[in-house]
Parts: sequence; structure tokens; C-alpha cells
Amino acid sequence: MRGQDSTSLVALLHGPDKRGLVARVSGWIHDNGGNVLHADQHLDQEANVFFQRVEWDHPDDPTGASKAFVKMATSDLGMTVRVMPSSARPGIVLMVSKADHCFHDLALRGKAGELRGEIRGIVSNHPDLAEVAASYDLPFRHFPVSDENRREVEREQVAFCRELDAGLVVLARYMQVLSAEFLQEVACPVINIHHSFLPSFAGAKPYHQAYERGVKIIGATAHYVTPELDQGPIIAQDVSQVSHRNDVPDLVAKGRDLEKIVLATAVRWHLENRILVYENKTVVFD
Repeated sequence: MRGQDSTSLVALLHGPDKRGLVARVSGWIHDNGGNVLHADQHLDQEANVFFQRVEWDHPDDPTGASKAFVKMATSDLGMTVRVMPSSARPGIVLMVSKADHCFHDLALRGKAGELRGEIRGIVSNHPDLAEVAASYDLPFRHFPVSDENRREVEREQVAFCRELDAGLVVLARYMQVLSAEFLQEVACPVINIHHSFLPSFAGAKPYHQAYERGVKIIGATAHYVTPELDQGPIIAQDVSQVSHRNDVPDLVAKGRDLEKIVLATAVRWHLENRILVYENKTVVFD
């Protein structure tokens, strides 16, 4: 039986479908001294694209096995592939504004050891959550943002993320739009929580938009951030019923719980290497 501290490898691969791919992958792992722990796959029949997540034990030489697997999957199978050790714990930087519910939820999950990553610092465009961050012993950096200083501030924010060796940036209700330059320079995935069921009600004040439209459900969406506002690949979503009796504050209150759960789910799936991004969609092996 595999212990919790054992090293396993997780591969995410996708490419043109062909007969025997599952057998080729599992056969290679077996022939090279590994043992498959979990495997899942999906076929997009319209695009004829095969997706797979496979995790296996390789106690002898995980680093060598990772390189050899990538070579086999790319050269022999024509796949795009990424291999990560399951023991990896990337650094996480949270970006926040004034709302604290998503921040508290992720900080508590991190403190409880529920995340396969380490929250290393907080970035904010307001000073409001500095004391809260201190209560979790997390470094807090306040970067006031205006239209005039936005590019300079983003460079400072990137430098802070690099200083903390961030492998993931999470926008936990950070109410600023990040530039394409920031996304390129930070050089790691960025996940955002948007307080609507995208693609409906993108942009500012989605609860107000939803109220004006008279919707019967509200939602929350976690997605990877791209230069196009609220248009990145969707990772997780959920909804809650509302009615004509609910005003905007009611929608906001109901939405907070959705936002926390949806964002935490997306972050967990990302850290557990369960997400394959293809074009502007995701395949999530949950």
C-alpha cells in the first residue's frame, strides 16, 4: 500500500486520438517499473482529441521517469504532455481588495493542510485586510492602484510574486483588471472568482445586473485569467436559487457562500493537477 509520503507522478496529456493509447501509456509505465494508481481519460469525439490524467508510483527514479515519459508521449504518441510529482507544493499568492470571505476560506484551508500548496503572501490594492493577513502570519503588501500608476504597480506586484516563488496567483475578489503584460510577466497560472454564472453578467456589479434582469438563479465561476475580461477557461461553477423577494443585498449574501466553495474547488483541482486546458475550455478530472 502506498504511504502518504510516497512519491508518485501525475501526467496530463492530450492529442489526436488513435487506437491503443490507454494501453500504450499503461504498458510503458509497467515496462519501466511503475505501478498505475489512478487513470482517467476523455475523448472529444467532435475534435477527435484524447485527454488523459494518469498517476503512478515510480520509486526508483521519479525524475528520470518523468523525462522518459515526456519523451515517449511526445515522440511516440504525438501528445502534448506535462508531468508533475504529486509531492509538489507550489507557492500561492492571494490578491484581494476589501471583501474578505474568499480570503478567509482559502487561508483557513491552507492552515488546515487542505491545499497542496503553500499560501506565501497577500497582495492588495487596499490596506483593509492587513491585520487579517497578520493574524494568519502572512506577508501583506499594499499596492495602491490608479490609472496613472497601474503599469508601475503591476511590475512591483510581479516582483513580489517572484520573491515568494509563486507557482499560482489567486484573485480572491481582487477588484482590478490585470493587464496582458502582468499575466505574461508573472509567468504562472492565475485563477479568478467571478460572482456570476459566466458567460452571463461579466464585468462589474454582476449581482446588480442579475437583479435588474430578474434572474431566478445566481452563480459563481472560477476561471483561469486571460487578457480578455472574464473570458478565460472555466474551471468550476455553481448556482443558487433566488426569487422576486430577494434584493441586491440578498443576492450578495447568497453569493458569498457560492464564491468561497467554487474558488476553493478550482484551486484544489489545479493544485492536484486535475485540469487540462484546451483551446478556451477545460477538461477537469475530478
